[in-house]
Amino acid sequence: MTRSKMRLFARRFGRYSAVFEREEATLISDLVDQVRQMLAGRRAESSADPLARMTGMVLAPGTPPTDPALARLLPDFHASDTELAAGIRMLREPDLIAMKDASAVTLLDSLPRGGGAVHLDAETAQAWVSTLNDVRLALGVRLDIKDDDYEPPADADPEGMQMAIFATYRWLSAVQDSLVTALLD
Repeated sequence: MTRSKMRLFARRFGRYSAVFEREEATLISDLVDQVRQMLAGRRAESSADPLARMTGMVLAPGTPPTDPALARLLPDFHASDTELAAGIRMLREPDLIAMKDASAVTLLDSLPRGGGAVHLDAETAQAWVSTLNDVRLALGVRLDIKDDDYEPPADADPEGMQMAIFATYRWLSAVQDSLVTALLD
């Protein structure tokens, strides 16, 4: 993916617009779907507590996800008290997953699958920012990115998977940055 193909987001008449090539739209769609699948897998781990079932409550597991990328998307709710963190996680994580999924669906519904122009209102643009951030966080964990100055290892195969993921990460960063910049203008 190169920036030369995609016109970065710009604000026009109160809407946020960009044009995506078919391959770019497909890539975004596929990555968002992968994050949704990760979140759905976590949602499936919901507690089978009988009282929760009787009341209609959905409780998450009290333990953090074991997948590091998923743990990055669903961090502990309290840093220093593990019991409190577990209790809050059980109650709040299902809502967090639902919000992330709703943002992802909003992005997917506004993205032309065959490529083309997107025109987002402010609410839809916020969903895009949130969802693109989730995808970037998951990719960043897979690449072991710790800061913005990350560079792939010097011995990385230029045609290898790691470099492709890194290029995707950088491209998504540019897309997200252009949208955030347009929102702030």
